Amino acid sequence: MANETKVVEPSNEIKFTEEELKGLQGLQEGYQEKQVLLGQLSVQKLVLRQQSDALEIRLTEVESEYEGVQQQERDLVKELNDKYGPGSLDPATGVFTPTPVEETPEG
Repeated sequence: MANETKVVEPSNEIKFTEEELKGLQGLQEGYQEKQVLLGQLSVQKLVLRQQSDALEIRLTEVESEYEGVQQQERDLVKELNDKYGPGSLDPATGVFTPTPVEETPEG
């Protein structure tokens, strides 16, 4: 009995209509199209993230450079105040006007 062969009855085949086949094919094409679009959007998102990261790095660099310019300004103001005393400078004309110093009577 180990060599018994089993006879399989042929199944009843059902053939889809042309309209049904087109519907299934349309679904398959729709999935493929959306998968391609998802891939493209993922790549665009990655590129934007990379650009955003690079922008953040550059922003941090420029902020640091800005702080450097502020320090240069403080150093120059101190140097000029030490040399000329307190006052104001008109950058357009280059004219420095000393601040009047009030003399206090010694008493």
